Amino acid sequence: MSDFDALVDRYLAVWNEPDPVTRRKAVDDLFADDVRYVDPLAAVEGRAALDGLIGAVQQQFPGHTLTVGGPVDGHHDQVRFTWNLAAGAGDPLVVGFDVAELDAGGRIRRVHGFLDKVPAA
Repeated sequence: MSDFDALVDRYLAVWNEPDPVTRRKAVDDLFADDVRYVDPLAAVEGRAALDGLIGAVQQQFPGHTLTVGGPVDGHHDQVRFTWNLAAGAGDPLVVGFDVAELDAGGRIRRVHGFLDKVPAA
């Protein structure tokens, strides 16, 4: 497993962590102080705001987890990957694609998210 694979595993584990205290510690460990996360539905800055967004997504999709949706690709200080949000082993409800940029210490400082499949309104 590459360092980028391990990083993406940690990233998805943060999004899947149901315990708020454990999740916040994981956010603090993985993300830079000034992290910025942007996707078509959200734009937040800072660890507290990102942690709040993750909690809100978990409430919106109870029983769903994020898994990696294909090969992880990275170079220099950036990594890109597809993810799936599904309940159990069923078809993904949401499919997305993220690009994360790392700071000099290896923490995630920027996430640029895209949604490839979303539920019909």
